[in-house]
Amino acid sequence: MDEKKLSPRDERRKGEDEKQWTLRVAVNRSLDRIKRKLLVFSGKGGVGKSTVAANLAVTLGLAGHRVGLLDIDFHGPSIPTLMGLAGRLLDVDGDRAVPLVGPGGVKVVSIGLLIPDADQAMIWRGPLKMGVINQLIGNTRWGEDDGEEFDLDWLIIDSPPGTGDEPLSIAQTVIGAQGLLVTTPQMLSTDDVRRSIGFARKVGMTVVGVIENMAGLVCPHCGGNIDLFKRGGGEKLAGELDVPFLGSVPLDPRAVEVGDSGKPMVLSLPDSPATKALLAAFKPILDMA
Repeated sequence: MDEKKLSPRDERRKGEDEKQWTLRVAVNRSLDRIKRKLLVFSGKGGVGKSTVAANLAVTLGLAGHRVGLLDIDFHGPSIPTLMGLAGRLLDVDGDRAVPLVGPGGVKVVSIGLLIPDADQAMIWRGPLKMGVINQLIGNTRWGEDDGEEFDLDWLIIDSPPGTGDEPLSIAQTVIGAQGLLVTTPQMLSTDDVRRSIGFARKVGMTVVGVIENMAGLVCPHCGGNIDLFKRGGGEKLAGELDVPFLGSVPLDPRAVEVGDSGKPMVLSLPDSPATKALLAAFKPILDMA
């Protein structure tokens, strides 16, 4: 690499070996060609975060945006299943990964698309995970080298629960990334998401909003709502911490079936109250584009 042609940002740092330096430059150049980056995360697991990320990515794709979906949940990657890509592996072009294309034209990259054995447990420490995240960003061919200024209009990043290595790596590497928080209504979840908002503020990440998922069950018999996990906790949290509240999304039992079959709700259940609520929650994000 010719150091004379590099910007000050990409100049080699003291103590940085050739491999580390080359990857950092590749990450910077890749991110420069992505217009908007959005981290979907939550302090609590099991809140439907991956479902929100997948359906948001598809919604953006259907609206005409060029969208990438990056799954950095190394220990429980759900995105391949939700996007109908389970059992497949990423293509490779030279030393670069080529995303698989899912519903809505979304370009999908996941650790689950790199491991041939779906039952294999990933027993990795923090530094290794952070290195792999950088490789997934910097060594992926997000665009088609077609002369466009940007390869992607949006990169949606699905993070595992908590505020550990993976979201911290994104916050430190993907400068300008914004955050979307997902919670369920009960205090057990909102208390953890409260800490996630504190994390975002500490690392300088703007929170675009909070979505309250599983806000009631749509009864398959009468169509009424059953408040399984209470209601209103997400909205209350957003109000207390002065972040935008994007909306409440009820449970629809059919969402389980379409999720397992790789058919995002926004495509397969257009008349579901849950889908309609999701699309309403997504509208402020689509308006940002």
